[in-house]
Amino acid sequence: MIYPKALRRLSTSMLVTQSAIVVTGAAVRLTGSGLGCSTWPECTPGSYTPTPDQPEAPLHAWIEFGNRLLTFVLLLNALFLFGAILKFKARELRLLGAAQILGIVAQGILGGITVLTGLNPATVAAHFLLSIIIIAAALSLRQRAHGFLPSPTQLSPLSRRLARALLFFTSIVILMGTIVTGSGPHAGDSTAARFDFDAKTMSWIHADLVIATLGIAIALLISTKLAESAATWEIWGRKVKIFIGVAIAQGGIGYVQYFTGLPEAIVGAHILGAVLVWISAWNLVISGNVLTRKERL
Repeated sequence: MIYPKALRRLSTSMLVTQSAIVVTGAAVRLTGSGLGCSTWPECTPGSYTPTPDQPEAPLHAWIEFGNRLLTFVLLLNALFLFGAILKFKARELRLLGAAQILGIVAQGILGGITVLTGLNPATVAAHFLLSIIIIAAALSLRQRAHGFLPSPTQLSPLSRRLARALLFFTSIVILMGTIVTGSGPHAGDSTAARFDFDAKTMSWIHADLVIATLGIAIALLISTKLAESAATWEIWGRKVKIFIGVAIAQGGIGYVQYFTGLPEAIVGAHILGAVLVWISAWNLVISGNVLTRKERL
């Protein structure tokens, strides 16, 4: 079923803004503004907004405060979206719509914990990983609102196993990426702790997992070409190719940032790439009945 334009636009906006706030959050960290607001929910003791006399640098304070304000933009989007879901009686979208609201609230709380723990790398990683889960739910909602998914196509057992393996390895790559980030130099603040891991070793493990994921994607492409119908190949072949293209580009950015000393702009591009890789991987899963209806978000 294709829902009215207002609902479709709100669902697309939800996916875009959920993805965008990951990038703006990365910008906060990469500019060293993670503790620009030293407390939560206030920005500085006694004020919810930055003040001229607070000890943190004004620019860092406003960068962090600006990112906090974006949370309210997301929340308004989620509330309007859920209102549209109720208005148009989109019952199959209610759970996904409610998940956006609850996820944003949870992110706000987790963001506060991140600040109050002095940007502990574990809470920073959890903050990012929760965003990844919310983005998956937003994509599921958006595709269903547009009438794209789930596809009636049933994959062969081999393709189904490879698709599930692809999603699993993509998840592990993203998880490992947070460990690499937590072991590296961009902590968000000069006083923040780091994971007690060798950053170089973590980076190479991360790269090896990316190579394994690409191998699975190529195997899935071959399986889809040889074992599926022409109609399935037309849909799935395109989506697998998109994933491979995005993953290769992301891997290239990763190698560039590693060998150029992790410049902030390249690291920011790599974080955006991680979001795009995840979206392309999740779109594969929800477009081919890889998961049963009970397993889907």
